[in-house]
Amino acid sequence: MTDLPQPADDLRTYLSRAREAILWKLDGLGERAVRLPRTPTGTSLLGIVLHCANVEIGYFGPTFGRTFSERDHPAVVPEDAYDTDPQADWTVPAEISTAELVAFYGRVAAFTDAAFDELPLDARGRVPWWPEGRAEASLHQVAVHVLADLHRHAGHADILREGIDGAAGLTPAVPNLPDAAGWPSYVARVTAIAEQFPADDAG
Repeated sequence: MTDLPQPADDLRTYLSRAREAILWKLDGLGERAVRLPRTPTGTSLLGIVLHCANVEIGYFGPTFGRTFSERDHPAVVPEDAYDTDPQADWTVPAEISTAELVAFYGRVAAFTDAAFDELPLDARGRVPWWPEGRAEASLHQVAVHVLADLHRHAGHADILREGIDGAAGLTPAVPNLPDAAGWPSYVARVTAIAEQFPADDAG
């Protein structure tokens, strides 16, 4: 009988996969393309990366009394920045290049992964920005919370990148999609179904 993977290893693996899914959506794009807002609320591919990096720093850092070594790095958004700019962790300064931010996120990932070596999954922490009544949480709870957040943003990145140049899929090695040749007929089929219903304000 083979040994089952430890829960901490599973969490590490799926966090890593979420980062990979997000970061490869930047591949082949220039600085302007990754920074341009792609939704009415201003979401950009590079903004997603900055946000996710700061999410990991916050949840796996002060929540458990841990300090990220590069707290003065320009990509680290201080907590008081949100008082004047709620979108502070989505706005990538021009002086931070895509390559620099990707490398920075790699170091954040190592900081996150180290938490699973330093602490048991039932270690208790306190999330400073959560309501007082539920601010205490275990490392396991926090990891699942961050995992859900990162995969949600990976989905956002999927859609943004497809809208830029049609690139789609889970990862370059495993796109997890049918052959591209079938997409036009599929789109035509679901469009025909939708058009059987009357138009409304949302459509």
